[in-house]
Amino acid sequence: MSMRFPSSGRQFMRELFPPPKLPLLDATVWAVALTLLVVVVLADIFTPASFAVGTVLSASVALAALGESKKTVWQLTALAVLANLIAGFWNGWRDGVETFHLLNRAVSILSVVLVCVLTIRAREASERAAALSQEERELTRERARRQLAEEMGGPLGQKEFVERAATTLQKLTGASSVEIGAVDRAILGHPYALALAPDLTLHDHPSRLNQRIPLEFLAHPVGAGDVWASGGGNVYLARLRRPTEGDLLLILSNPQTPPSVTGMAIRTLQPLLERTALLDDLRENREQLAERGEVLRDLVYAFSHDLRTPLLANGMNMRSALDGAYGELPQEYRTNLQNGLEANETLLALADQLLLVAKYESGENAQEETQSVNLRDLVVSVVSDLKPRAQAKNVTFDTALSGVTVQGRKHDLRRAVQNLLDNAVKFSPPGGTVRVSLSDDDDEAVVTVRDQGRGIPADQQARLFQRFRGSGAGSGSGLGLYLTRRIAEAHGGSVRYQRRADARSEFTLSLPLGAL
Repeated sequence: MSMRFPSSGRQFMRELFPPPKLPLLDATVWAVALTLLVVVVLADIFTPASFAVGTVLSASVALAALGESKKTVWQLTALAVLANLIAGFWNGWRDGVETFHLLNRAVSILSVVLVCVLTIRAREASERAAALSQEERELTRERARRQLAEEMGGPLGQKEFVERAATTLQKLTGASSVEIGAVDRAILGHPYALALAPDLTLHDHPSRLNQRIPLEFLAHPVGAGDVWASGGGNVYLARLRRPTEGDLLLILSNPQTPPSVTGMAIRTLQPLLERTALLDDLRENREQLAERGEVLRDLVYAFSHDLRTPLLANGMNMRSALDGAYGELPQEYRTNLQNGLEANETLLALADQLLLVAKYESGENAQEETQSVNLRDLVVSVVSDLKPRAQAKNVTFDTALSGVTVQGRKHDLRRAVQNLLDNAVKFSPPGGTVRVSLSDDDDEAVVTVRDQGRGIPADQQARLFQRFRGSGAGSGSGLGLYLTRRIAEAHGGSVRYQRRADARSEFTLSLPLGAL
């Protein structure tokens, strides 16, 4: 009956009689081999030649297989052959030379040479096996590392990272359970995940979430590396460092792979964990920006809506006064009222633009239904509305309009065309002409507006269609041309500017004829 030591007993015996670490140091091999060689030579010398003790000298050569270098094998072989010859001469001088004795001595020398050859071959085979074993281990680690990287791929926050890491480690190591959680005052908390082997349930392995962790799990032995064992070697423990928060503790129960595999996984997971912190920060910042954007959009809606009501009332009162509702007014007072009415209309237009910009920035425009829009009628209507303002500046319209129909949002398209014509009138010199054309060109509806204004400086053209651009020709609220661009792009089209050779500014609005 064989005795089985308890785990602690086996550990004690291993500590008392530790197995040798191979290969042995050359100094150790030489000490043992020379001692054996001297003992065998003395025995050979003091025994009759017929005993053939010299054959045992090959044992000292065999010991060289445990050493570090192949050179030791050849050196010990030479010494063993020399020792055989010395013992043979001594025995021959003492006992006389016989054929049987010579044959025994030849066999002894041949055995030493044969052991030398076999030892060399054994060493080479062992080295090849070790190299193959090392390559296999490297391939296994690389395969595991690649599998781990694939499993942990994609943008992950810390919560998703912990959940996926627990599942991946359980598959990789074959552990019965893998728990990962943040440690705060010896309590395992969130972010937390528990992955169990397919044949286990929470009844078999209850969660340690919000429970106190044993002190032996928390103590990291000095020099233990990335992974250390506990519970008699049945539990592997490791930590993942977090720079601004508590570390994550990994608890692997009954893993089926060596600690080196878990250590490799920890080294692979550490930089991925650091990346999750950046992703969480980005998500938080994005949520804050989205919240601020909603607040600003609501403010713009409220401001624009609340601004329209008093402006409309103020405009009605000024028109009533100009129409004589309060009696005859002095010309100077009528002029002031007219200026105030124009300023009032400018503010109303700004309120409309603000509402439209907020709608496009929030994406609400995409929810509105489109309809068939007759662009010729739309342009004619805009020109008609702007004629009083153009006549006040002695600016005339020259139109060349074809009948073109597109699919879109009529109110928005009207705003885009109105912005271009309004700018053309605003910056045309007195007595100037604004040429407006509408044509069908390569499945596109093209609206072209040309004026005789001073144009846009070259250094400002790159940001002409941006929000709140700088001052210069075409300046104002900084929303008109930006809004025109957004409307055009939302309809699948574009708007562009060029300064013509005939010193005219030209804006071109292109819209596809097909459905959105």
